[in-house]
Amino acid sequence: YPRSPLHSFNDNGEWLQMDKVGHFASSYHLGKIGFETFQYCGFNYNTSLFLGGSAGLIFLSGIEILDGTSAQWGFSWGDQIANSSGTILFMLQEKFWKEQRITMKFSFTNSSYAMFNSDQLGRNFQQRIIKDYNAQTYWASFNIHKFLASGATFPRWLNIAIGYGATKMTSANFVVDDVNNFQREREFYFSFDADLERVRWKKKWMQRTAKVLSFIKIPGPTLEIREGGNLKL
Repeated sequence: YPRSPLHSFNDNGEWLQMDKVGHFASSYHLGKIGFETFQYCGFNYNTSLFLGGSAGLIFLSGIEILDGTSAQWGFSWGDQIANSSGTILFMLQEKFWKEQRITMKFSFTNSSYAMFNSDQLGRNFQQRIIKDYNAQTYWASFNIHKFLASGATFPRWLNIAIGYGATKMTSANFVVDDVNNFQREREFYFSFDADLERVRWKKKWMQRTAKVLSFIKIPGPTLEIREGGNLKL
């Protein structure tokens, strides 16, 4: 889109805030990667935490500035707050616990709504996994073992996860004459999860693979609560 002077706009009501949760999770994981990369390269702990851990915030702030100079978009303070919050979640846990007891995770289940607005929601799997908010779920995965007293027998790898998603969205905002007038809904989830980094793998390549895949929510029995109060297992 054509460039314009730096300006802001309010998109806090769009996509039932799914984009904000996406910013939060992205900033968290980029901070985790930044911290571990700085540690691997030999930087001291504080530099790794405060500079490496800010990688997500720095990177995503750059994107916000580019959006702020686009005639089509604008700098979103809601996005920036989400970016900052994801970074803070990582830093606080690393600072006080020296580990991540609460991990942000992601899952994707293909939806049928992208076909109604493929320009915005994607035309194929590769696009939809990034753009179709109907198909995405973001999770906060809690490692219960680390919150219990030492010596507790609860499995060290078994997590409890709380998820957020939304459905029936064919555009950023609800429009009365939108396609089929879908009544968009929020979705809340409660499920089991596995912390792959806490499993005792026998091989190093297994450990590394588990680390790379640790941002994915492991499928498991899930209780879904729709905004209207409907329950589904």
